[in-house]
Amino acid sequence: MLLTGSSGWLGRFLAPRLRAAGHQVVGMDVVPGAETQVVASVADRAAIERLFKDHGVEAVVHGGALHKPDIARFPVQAFVDVNVTGTLNLLQAAVAAGHDRFVMTSTTSLMISQSIRDEAGAAAVWLGETTGPLAPRNIYGVTKLAAEGLCRLHHAEHGLSSIVLRTARFFPEDDDTHSEPSGENLKANEFLHRRLTVDDAAQAHVAALERAPSIGFGTYIVSAPTPFARSDAQALKRDAAAVVAGYFPEAAELYARRGWRLPSSIGRVYDAALAERELGFRCRTDFATVLDALRTGAPPPFAHDPAYESPSAATAR
Repeated sequence: MLLTGSSGWLGRFLAPRLRAAGHQVVGMDVVPGAETQVVASVADRAAIERLFKDHGVEAVVHGGALHKPDIARFPVQAFVDVNVTGTLNLLQAAVAAGHDRFVMTSTTSLMISQSIRDEAGAAAVWLGETTGPLAPRNIYGVTKLAAEGLCRLHHAEHGLSSIVLRTARFFPEDDDTHSEPSGENLKANEFLHRRLTVDDAAQAHVAALERAPSIGFGTYIVSAPTPFARSDAQALKRDAAAVVAGYFPEAAELYARRGWRLPSSIGRVYDAALAERELGFRCRTDFATVLDALRTGAPPPFAHDPAYESPSAATAR
């Protein structure tokens, strides 16, 4: 099977998981890596056709893409070439090869319009797979939404079973737009409503690959299960720390020991319940796991590496 984005953060965790599930993995990326056998771009149609022919690819997990931080590094056309044309190249090759499954990594970011990002409402926005109309606020979201549409179209027109995973945040570096709270504190807070570990992201792809033929086409949010209910939406916006205390009475004390702060307001919550019902997948690491680590003095159960550099950043230098 083909894994694109194999030199990236997800790819280095996903490739071993796929092999453990019994798959022979051919990794493809724009830069070399331990899990990468083919160095090429998905935007190169000839390279894709060569790879399928030379390696007898039988399924695709498409994790390669330009991401939101790449907006500062690449022109708009590069996003279209990689995220849209690259996805189309893979889908057409998969159809021609008679594949029965295709899994694509998408993003919850495409669900965030400017109005949702501004968080001006009186309640937190509850985000699920039926949330819409979608109005992505940047070229990253626009191209990933287009790529999702191509997956749906190739299922409808060619019968290619396709699963789209809208993953929440799992990057290890610092946030490029929010500096307070910083580092590990921000990541810990996000496990309440919009984060997962890279290990869980990898396992979600393995589950999607297994279920794709029986599902046909599906789009799923993948995030740590939120402890909140929809009825908490107004209180989360008004005083999130008090809501958290209701679910986790010792959270504030455990946070204080570390010098961390609980969120004062939460403006949106990702609901990953559909993935649990239909894919049979639930993230193993959640906010309770984070608190367990604080309680015992163990390292946080997630990766934080401010020095991490993506493969796309390396190619932009």
